[in-house]
Amino acid sequence: MDTNIPPLPHPKSTFTIKIGLIGDAQVGKTSLMVKYVENVFDEEYTQTLGVNCLSKKITLGSADIMFYIMDLGGQREFINMLPLASEGAKAIIFLFDLTRPETLKSIKEWHRQATGFNEQAVPLLVGTKYDLFVNMDPELQSQISRQSMRYAQAMDAPLIFCSTSHSINVQKIFKIIIAKLYNLTMRASEIKQIGDPLLIYKYLGGTRRSASASSDPSNASN
Repeated sequence: MDTNIPPLPHPKSTFTIKIGLIGDAQVGKTSLMVKYVENVFDEEYTQTLGVNCLSKKITLGSADIMFYIMDLGGQREFINMLPLASEGAKAIIFLFDLTRPETLKSIKEWHRQATGFNEQAVPLLVGTKYDLFVNMDPELQSQISRQSMRYAQAMDAPLIFCSTSHSINVQKIFKIIIAKLYNLTMRASEIKQIGDPLLIYKYLGGTRRSASASSDPSNASN
């Protein structure tokens, strides 16, 4: 008998994570999705009509994580499609444009309606276009930052300011999702200084857990 035959490799476990992207029109939902999945940024994206979907697979230790990202058009005529992005999602990213404070105010209604379809998803509050926001009047930056902090506390949602054009905090959004779903520890330092790209996540988003995320890939991670 040949004792030199190598052992068969153990099959990888695959975990599926559906993520909904929700917010007003032109806040950067499609840009974030395409930047994360394809590492491409294009200023000329057309508005999403209905729902777009992209997928991306990553490896965490000996497990594969498959993201299915649903991008819901922000025009109100597509509100009837909200269940497509919300139902069954393990995380819902609520996006607003840091340079348009009215899009932050809209989050309250988006959050109310989305949680009506899915109370278990981990929520995240993401402010986009930080590269433009940082050049705004410092007092306005402070007002928007503090208001977004209050919204994040009320939603129990990690708060992230990002820029897809400058690749600021894009990867961290999805790392936070994995950490919250599977109770993993992130090493990234929080950023709480007004004017900086806020990254506040350690004590937010921990009260919801999707029942389908009970299998923990952290056992396969370092």
